[in-house]
Amino acid sequence: MPKELKRYYGQGHLHFLTFSCYRRLPFLRTARARDVFVAALAKIRERYHFLLVGYVVMPEHVHLLISEGPKCTPSLVLKVLKQRVSRDLRKQRRRVPAGQMGLPFKDGAAGLPRFWQPRFYDFNVYSAKKIREKLEYMHANPVKRGLVGNPREWVWSSFNSYEKGEGGLAPIDFAG
Repeated sequence: MPKELKRYYGQGHLHFLTFSCYRRLPFLRTARARDVFVAALAKIRERYHFLLVGYVVMPEHVHLLISEGPKCTPSLVLKVLKQRVSRDLRKQRRRVPAGQMGLPFKDGAAGLPRFWQPRFYDFNVYSAKKIREKLEYMHANPVKRGLVGNPREWVWSSFNSYEKGEGGLAPIDFAG
């Protein structure tokens, strides 16, 4: 991985962000884990006042399409978001139902040192065409992976907000 990643902030662009769980393990495989992630995203959006244009939460990675906030960069948003989700999921110790995978980071059984991979991929989105392209890509992700037959079935994305014009699990700011 390159040591000197270039981030282009202050251009007025949206940012298409991709980040993964540690070693791409499916730490977000349960509905509860994805719900915790989306709730944290909504709270951090309110706190930092950035625009959330699109999102999808997959079992082992996340895509976001966001703006820069008035006093924050996408780097700061992701730092806070990753920390909050990791903390919230680690502290919620519940019994794992039979047949459901326990998360190894909770009890340290697998010796995993973290929840998230360090760093993230950031692509500046500078046109309406690119916004549509990135939204279509992220909304198709659960279908391509075989998690659902139609993107409207995956509630942990902004698809239904665009499809139905109504709020989903996290409120979004529609792309114009």
